[in-house]
Amino acid sequence: MKVVNSLEENLHKIYKSTNASLVSGVPTTGSGSVEMATVLFTFATTLVIPIYTVMILAPHWEWTKKLVESNVPYIVLGGLYVYLLHGSWTSETLQLIFATKHYLPELSGISKMFLSTLTVASAWVHLLAGDLFIGRHIFLDGLDHDVETRHSLLLCMIVCPIGLISHMVTKAITLLLRDQKLEHKKL
Repeated sequence: MKVVNSLEENLHKIYKSTNASLVSGVPTTGSGSVEMATVLFTFATTLVIPIYTVMILAPHWEWTKKLVESNVPYIVLGGLYVYLLHGSWTSETLQLIFATKHYLPELSGISKMFLSTLTVASAWVHLLAGDLFIGRHIFLDGLDHDVETRHSLLLCMIVCPIGLISHMVTKAITLLLRDQKLEHKKL
């Protein structure tokens, strides 16, 4: 029982110090930075959902291609990313990233950086922008080659690299079957 109480006390102290001071040099309360990061995190997430929705539910709607080809979402996400990245940058950021003598990132340093809400929010916006860019590629490539992309886009929203692989496999199979069908018709 004494061990449990001691553990609870230590966790409480860590929680209080984390919320009342700096984590990786970034304020976590008092300055409004966490609140702003939360708002921007939600805004960025909400921005990409309608784009994926129309790509999946209305791929041949005339406005879908216009929306997908627009650079506005990337400009907005890029601006949010720069703002959040700037807010999360500290004097020790480079030391955390390039902690080895070979100037290679170390997981322990990166993990310490991600204790900051602003860093996590900036990384999330970074992922959203990259995933949406790959989703855009999948969608437009599917239109160009008349290949079904809905399943790949769903995967891309959740696990982007798997969505990209799914599209490449789907495209290869579709084109192969199409070629075989043409060969069969020639015979």
